[in-house]
Parts: sequence; C-alpha cells; structure tokens
Amino acid sequence: MGVIEQFLNHIEQHKLCKPTDRVLLAVSGGIDSMIMVHLFHRAGFSIAIAHCNFQLRGADSDGDEDFVKATARQLNIPCFVNRFETAQYAEVSKLSTQMAARELRYTWFEKLLAEHAFDFLATAHHLNDSLETVLLNWVHGASLEGFTGIPVQHGKIIRPMLFATRDTIEQYAQQNTIAWREDISNQTDDYQRNFIRHRIIPALKEINPSLESTVQRGFSKAQGEIFLINDAFDTWREKYTHTSERRITIQKNYFSGLPHEASILWKFLKTYGFNHDVCTDIIESLPGQSGKRFLSSSYQLVIDRELLIVTPSVDFVNDVYIEKDQHQAQLDSWQMDIYTPATILKSTDPLEATLDADSIEFPLVWRKWKAGDAFFPLGMSHRKKVSDFLIDQKISVADKDSVTVLESQGEIIWIVGYRIDNRFKLTDTTSRTLTFKVSSHFR
Repeated sequence: MGVIEQFLNHIEQHKLCKPTDRVLLAVSGGIDSMIMVHLFHRAGFSIAIAHCNFQLRGADSDGDEDFVKATARQLNIPCFVNRFETAQYAEVSKLSTQMAARELRYTWFEKLLAEHAFDFLATAHHLNDSLETVLLNWVHGASLEGFTGIPVQHGKIIRPMLFATRDTIEQYAQQNTIAWREDISNQTDDYQRNFIRHRIIPALKEINPSLESTVQRGFSKAQGEIFLINDAFDTWREKYTHTSERRITIQKNYFSGLPHEASILWKFLKTYGFNHDVCTDIIESLPGQSGKRFLSSSYQLVIDRELLIVTPSVDFVNDVYIEKDQHQAQLDSWQMDIYTPATILKSTDPLEATLDADSIEFPLVWRKWKAGDAFFPLGMSHRKKVSDFLIDQKISVADKDSVTVLESQGEIIWIVGYRIDNRFKLTDTTSRTLTFKVSSHFR
C-alpha cells in the first residue's frame, strides 16, 4: 500500500475528517509538515496553512517563513503567518522557551479555527514522535496512560501522520522530490527528546529492527486495557463516591484491605491536582485520627470519620457589612435575603433564621467563623465556643471551613445554617421580627 493510501486509510479508520471539512495545517517547513501538506493536497482536501515564526533562530526562522509562504503560493493554498516575540513572552510569563512557543501557537491556532470556521487543526506528529513521547513518559514515571502514545485526535486537533515512521516520511520526500527546511537544533542532543531520538531509539532498534510497528501494536493494546480499566473505575466511582456542587466525598471503608489503594485513589484525585505521593500519604493516614488535611494547588482533602471529603481550597473572604435598610447581601457564593415576615413564626429551615428584631443592632457583620468565637446556643444559658459547638454537631473539618456567622455589635446572633443565639430568639414579648434566609449555601 502506497503512502497516500496509508494516509487516507488512517484518516478513514480513525474518522479524523471528511473531504468536505475545512482543515487548517500547522506547518513549520520541516519534512514532517511538508509531507503532510503534499498528502492533503494530493487527496483533494480543503486546506489552509498556518505558520509560526517564533523569531528564535534569526535568519533561519525568517527563511522557514519565506519557504512556507512560497510553497503555499506554488500549491495555491491559503496561508496564515504570525511572528511572535517568543523570548520576551517567555521572560514575562516565566515559562521555558519551548512552553512559551507552545502556548503562543495553540492560542493563535484556536483563534484561526474560530475566526475562519475551520473544522480541524492538523499537526504532523508521526509514529516516531509517539514513540519518543512514550519513552520520555517512562523516564519520568508516567502511569499507564503515558504508554498509549500521542492520541490521534484531541477535540479539533487531528494527527493524520501517526501511521508513518520517520523513515517512511524521508523515503516519500526523496521519491517525490519534496523540499523542506532543516532545523539544525534537531541534530543536537540539547533537548531530552533529541537525545532519545539520536541515542536511545537507534540502540533499541538494534534489538528490534521493527521497533516502531511493534510499539504501535503495543499502543493499541494499552488503549484497550485503559478502556477496560476506565469502565471498571466508572462503576467504582458511582458506587463509592458522591459529587455535589461544592464537594466530593469518597467512602473510607472502600480502601480497607484493597490492593494498590494509592493508585486507585490517585486515578480519582489527579483531576483535582493531587499527585501519587500525596495519595500514598492519604492512604497511610486512614487508620489515624480524623481531621487530617491534605492540599493540592486548588483543592483540599480532609479525612473525616467515614469519608474522604474533597473541596475547593478556601480563599480569604472579606467580611460583609449589612445596614439597617439593606435587603440582600452576598458573601462569596452565598446570598442572604433579609426581610420582615408577614406573621411571627419560628422557622424550621436550617438555612433560615427568624430573630427578635428589637434585640438586633445594625450594622450587622456576616463573616467566616474564627478561633475564639463563642455564642449562647439556642436553649442554653451559658456561652459556648463555636469550635466546640461544631465538634458536638459532628461537622467535618472540610465543612467547618465554610461555616459563617452573623453578628450584631460583636455578638454572634446566628451560626448560619446551624443554630441561632439564645439571646436573640423569639419570645412571648416579641413584637417585631426579622428573617435572614441563605441560598446557594452548600453544607
């Protein structure tokens, strides 16, 4: 089967795009992307070219740009070019040059897709790129997903060249006298990928000359195994976890005697920024006292009595002042409505408190509770620390972080969502009432 037939077969097999689709090709001018341009052009697809000049190699970068534009003119293909101040962007954004270039190009590609109604963006990654990625992942301790290679499609990004080895691409270029630009940095071992390309893979091919095709079959096997694992994991997640708008809970007893507990926990928690080492620490802490807390960059996990509780990390929230004629207040994602009820009734809704209006002095303060806070819980004649009250109510450590209080003249009148203060309750002599009702408050 010829290369053009393999190319079309790969596209059809993976349902990457149709001849009627508009495809934007990411073209550097190197051999891989130039072969991709010629294959798409020969196959009659509706295509355009996007070229990034990162201005990192002086005259060579400008030469790449001129070459790509000349090829586009020769083949009568629309061409978009963008010149980036990559070094400056990397310095300002505190990124490596490679990461800065990646961020710049994909941001621009997304803009082109949207503005010009392209259906897909095609990149020229080939089978050897996928093999190099797997070896890099292995060196850095990747999980099973890291051994599946580069995916043929991710959203609107398609990779129609993954069927071809580097040798196949070079032979096709020679046979069809296709010109390309050589990036001299690809010939050095300065980057990890180049070291693997020039040193490791040739050594492995001495053991297995058919390394690429063997690894390609391995990719397929790994993808099948991952599908089965994910299916089993989805069943586990439905049975042992519960997700609401503000928190995720996992039953602790599931991990009792389970092999590879940390890996199973990590598969669930990596979405929330927890690494495998932290998950190992969590598993080792399960038999201990509840209340221990673990943090990722944006989430926290608390070991409660029977659950693992995952919530967003609590950011600092300013106190909210409520004036006498104010009917609504906002604290973080919570809203409080303040109104005078038509009749004097005691509320049974924990998110609603009806208090003696004559006992209340404005302005009120709505804030997060803090250590040292105390109040007179309803039905009690003595002061109790809020921290002790929350312990008595068996409020988890994770939920404690979201508890707020409403206070008047420095005295707490309501632990919002839990208990009013006894001094502000309705009595037989109450003549005026005020109701406070909280919504979008998740306990």
